Amino acid sequence: MDFLILFAIYVVLVLSCIVLVYKYSGQQQTPFGRIFSYVIKIISPWIPQWCHQYLYKAVHKLFHQRNRLFLYLHLFLEGAVYAEFSYEVLGYCREMDTTMANLCVPYVLLAVETYFFYQCCSRDPGTVTEKNHAAQVQVYHYDGNLFHPWVSCPTCLLVKPARSKHCRVCNRCVQRFDHHCVWVNNCIGAQNSRHFLLYLLCLCAMAGDIAVLTADMLLNAVLRSGLLHAHYMDQQGEQQPAGPLFITQHLFLTFPRIVFMLGFLIFVFMLLAGYAMFHLYLALVNQTSNEWYKARGHRCQRCHPTAGQQCSSGHVQSRGFYNRGILRNLGEIFRPLTHSGKKHK
Repeated sequence: MDFLILFAIYVVLVLSCIVLVYKYSGQQQTPFGRIFSYVIKIISPWIPQWCHQYLYKAVHKLFHQRNRLFLYLHLFLEGAVYAEFSYEVLGYCREMDTTMANLCVPYVLLAVETYFFYQCCSRDPGTVTEKNHAAQVQVYHYDGNLFHPWVSCPTCLLVKPARSKHCRVCNRCVQRFDHHCVWVNNCIGAQNSRHFLLYLLCLCAMAGDIAVLTADMLLNAVLRSGLLHAHYMDQQGEQQPAGPLFITQHLFLTFPRIVFMLGFLIFVFMLLAGYAMFHLYLALVNQTSNEWYKARGHRCQRCHPTAGQQCSSGHVQSRGFYNRGILRNLGEIFRPLTHSGKKHK
């Protein structure tokens, strides 16, 4: 059971990191940042100058410039899962008389997901340029809270259209900016939000379908081997029935790669499902990740209105400002607004 314990520790550590990153995201000073700065300050005198420069350039290129490292990592993980599924699981499923239609579903989903993944990577997210700036400014009203008509981008030297943001990684202002996704090496904006949402849903469907087929194969392997009614001798020499832990250990020893892949798929599915549902919620209420994050705890600095109360100073609350109803909000995702076709509240 050592492998199970190590895998459980790994899952707990990853989930803990995700929670901590979410809690301290956007803060200038975090516990990790202070610890990292302190460690660097201590070991800095012992590191050669050339190593300092190399590490600085590597970190800057990895986290502050567009690069394809995570894109290649995404393709590698996806390829590894499908290779293992095709090499081992598919053969067992065919022996169990699983229908070809069910076995073809993961590959159909892979083809659809690849299309949306390519669109997310290659499609322009809605870059604000001098040519389209005048039209972009007219697409959305300024809410007077998160977005103001007098704010200019210091890099692009253009007045920021409402709901836009300058991406420091791509070095451009993006219309209806959501976030910069390192997994597709591109910004997510007005022109590719629909592809990103469908890409996430396809990823969830892929992970869930392969996990179900793999779990069904392992369950059939347990039933065929008769492990549910088996017994074993413990350290005291007494006969014990084979319980869930014994069966799990047996599966790890018999199908180590398949069981590890199943655990990985379940873990990834849980993360992707939560992230996809979050973006689906944002699409339903017509809000971006950037706006959702900025609006967290963003209240009037004068009266601090509580829930159910209106601001006495006329302060406009950002949440729901661009909400036009579920159908129109979804329509705006799949058919982004333009100056000629916009509809205001």
